[in-house]
Amino acid sequence: MDLPARVIIFCPTLELKNKPGRLMAVSPNGYYEIWLDFSDRNHTVMLPISGTALVFADANSSAEAIPGIERLGM
Repeated sequence: MDLPARVIIFCPTLELKNKPGRLMAVSPNGYYEIWLDFSDRNHTVMLPISGTALVFADANSSAEAIPGIERLGM
């Protein structure tokens, strides 16, 4: 996964639903660093990984698995 990446954010803590943003980093401390536009200004927001869902805005170019992501067996 290449960063920065355009994402759509769902985070009930900040009442964000379908909010576009740019994922800049994933912190080892459990936070996403995201740039968001509020009131025509750009702000850095740290969102908890455990309470935030991200959807990458750009569709996958193929059906192959994304390299570098660890997947858990079901």
